[in-house]
Amino acid sequence: MQAIRIAAAIRDGSSSTASGRDLPLTRRQFLKGSGILFGTLAIGTPLAALAPSPAWALELKTLDTATGETLLKFGRVLYPHPNLPDAVYALLVKDLDAMAAADPKVALQLREGVAGLDRAAGGAFAKASAAAQLAAVKAIEGSPFFATVRGKCVTSLYDNDMTWAAFGYPGESWSKGGYITRGFQDLKWLPAPPESASPPPYMG
Repeated sequence: MQAIRIAAAIRDGSSSTASGRDLPLTRRQFLKGSGILFGTLAIGTPLAALAPSPAWALELKTLDTATGETLLKFGRVLYPHPNLPDAVYALLVKDLDAMAAADPKVALQLREGVAGLDRAAGGAFAKASAAAQLAAVKAIEGSPFFATVRGKCVTSLYDNDMTWAAFGYPGESWSKGGYITRGFQDLKWLPAPPESASPPPYMG
């Protein structure tokens, strides 16, 4: 399980962090780094209530900003969830950037794959229409680049607290004592089962 870093966006060229997991990003580091993604969380959403700030920033170690933005949009096409903010899809970019930093072959594959998406979209994939993005993704389906990103999506998007909060999933139950005493045994939307089929819970 992993949680996304959410940081206050850079203001006036200096860093502004909100928690111990925020990005300690200074102007010098920003200029030296490869890329950075910015975004905001919609006010009033479950994720905005959990985050220390509505603004988030992700520093990339190896990939540049344009490549990161394209990979984020690629992830959205592969696993579209209209209510899932870009901050969650940024987790995918973060993990792909880590893979690129660890293996130059992966870095090359990602850069060439992004270039291929741009060609297939007839321009910048990240700025193309939804229809053009979908057609571009279908054009590269089956390629090693496609498999790399799709495979990473599974863990990056669905194994984190932010996605769970957005979907309304409370997470695993064992550390909370299980579901049986937390209201999840109330099946009001189904006919009441006979007592033989639904005995009282064992309370120890």
